[in-house]
Amino acid sequence: MGKVYLVGAGPGAADLITVKGLKCIQKAEVILYDRLVNPELLEYANERADLIFCGKLPKYHAMKQETINHFLIKHALQGKTVVRLKGGDPFVFGRGAEEAEALVENGISFEVVPGITSGIAAPLYAGIPVTHRKLSSSFALVTGHQQKGSDKDIQWEHLAKGVDTIAIYMGVSHLPLISEKLMDHGRPGTTPAAVIYMGTTGNQQTVTATLETLADKATAANVKNPSVIIIGEVVTLREKIKWFEQLSAADSVGRGYQKAQV
Repeated sequence: MGKVYLVGAGPGAADLITVKGLKCIQKAEVILYDRLVNPELLEYANERADLIFCGKLPKYHAMKQETINHFLIKHALQGKTVVRLKGGDPFVFGRGAEEAEALVENGISFEVVPGITSGIAAPLYAGIPVTHRKLSSSFALVTGHQQKGSDKDIQWEHLAKGVDTIAIYMGVSHLPLISEKLMDHGRPGTTPAAVIYMGTTGNQQTVTATLETLADKATAANVKNPSVIIIGEVVTLREKIKWFEQLSAADSVGRGYQKAQV
């Protein structure tokens, strides 16, 4: 019997993966990886390892979740060390829990290796803290889209009135609706807001505005997914403490290009 490691690859920059996550990649015999995994991480894989792409694009799945589960189980039953490499953290909008359930149901041994999630890391790289002693004592991580056929709506009223900072994943295409829902439920349209494209990478782009103007500004800047939307007073700190844009292109450690040695 083999073993499966559900590994978080981090928010984008290759050197933000955990040490344990990198060690799992190095010893894996099979790696199933997602679209948002930095391809540099696959360079650490054993040259004899099988690399299987199972990423998802908007409205298109290269591999259905049931098929991914099947491959995890199949290779583990063959006695192999399997890594399921997922962008961000395996249990934050990554279906890692569904995969863990499937492994349990089939008697497969597994471990979950946390990863840095983009809802925290992308704003951090944009100079926006999700919490701040004077501005934000709470924050929420929210998905910007719903599972097809789901009747479970986002709790807009609670988000609008009960949380200081909101980080929204996969929400760019629904940004006008998100802004409208939050304002309809009591969030002022003047609330500072930002959208961060490709956070932590050399392609990072940040657009700041207010809740009521963010959708138009993001469209004008042609911001696409993968992006994280941040709503809250903490966005006002960006101009003061933004640091990533100030780095020299030669600063490979800060920019996430340097190949880590483990």
